[in-house]
Amino acid sequence: MEIDPAASRAVLKRERVRDTILELIEERRPGDAIPSERALCARLGVSRPTLRAAVDQLVVAGLLVREHGRGMFVAAEKITQELVPDRRTFSLPRAAGTWTSRLLEFSTVSAGARVGRRLRISPAADIRYVARLRLVDGSPMAIEYLHVPADLVPDLTSDELENGDLYEHLGERHGIQVGEAVQSIEPTVLTRDEAGLLDVPELSPALLFERLTSDASGRPVEYVHSIYRGDRYRIVSRLALGPRSGRPSPGDGHHPGIPPGDSLPGEPVTFSTRGVVAGGLFGRSGEGGPGS
Repeated sequence: MEIDPAASRAVLKRERVRDTILELIEERRPGDAIPSERALCARLGVSRPTLRAAVDQLVVAGLLVREHGRGMFVAAEKITQELVPDRRTFSLPRAAGTWTSRLLEFSTVSAGARVGRRLRISPAADIRYVARLRLVDGSPMAIEYLHVPADLVPDLTSDELENGDLYEHLGERHGIQVGEAVQSIEPTVLTRDEAGLLDVPELSPALLFERLTSDASGRPVEYVHSIYRGDRYRIVSRLALGPRSGRPSPGDGHHPGIPPGDSLPGEPVTFSTRGVVAGGLFGRSGEGGPGS
């Protein structure tokens, strides 16, 4: 597959605009206004269509609200449900198909306020910024944006980012042993430029992954967000409900897929999760799925 340079540049520009708006959102409370489109275009040096594409995605994601004649406002906070409140583990099977990566950008930049907060480093600290297209058997599957503290991977190469399992490279070549990752998944739709890179129609459904990976000592080593094609990827969770004496208290909450009030007596739910690609399974980070 050949990458359209114009589409790639447009996606990366929109991504930077999105990150800036996300910083504005994180600095405010629900209901607070953010600057107008005109002010943001002047501040960021981008066109109105580029800005609107980023804003549209954040509106669809439920982070911004547009009110006609009034402007744009930070949306109410989302209700978040953890799949594993007791920190039980989940399994990810090896992937089928041949996974490859095409670099869209590989550079060293300042972390900035938003990424710096996630990686617990100074906004002025250098990070390795990577944008890459992920493909399965030559077919585009996802666009990934990776942020890694530069001092952890001073010798990171483009070959490591395009071939093999990045986590294995981090361990074998850079001495970083990943220990835990916290990941969120939300539905979204693709912009025209994203759709062009992923070879699907504009506004096609997609899944937005955000992941913060820490090493064995709990130090953040990687922040990633990825956009996966919704037509070829879904999440499958297996829940195991075991018998237990007594019933859960009303404050115990509920499990994914089990409506509030329908919790059954039993041990805390355990589960396994796998990603399913049309025609195959994937899970391990270097072999596919929302990993590195």
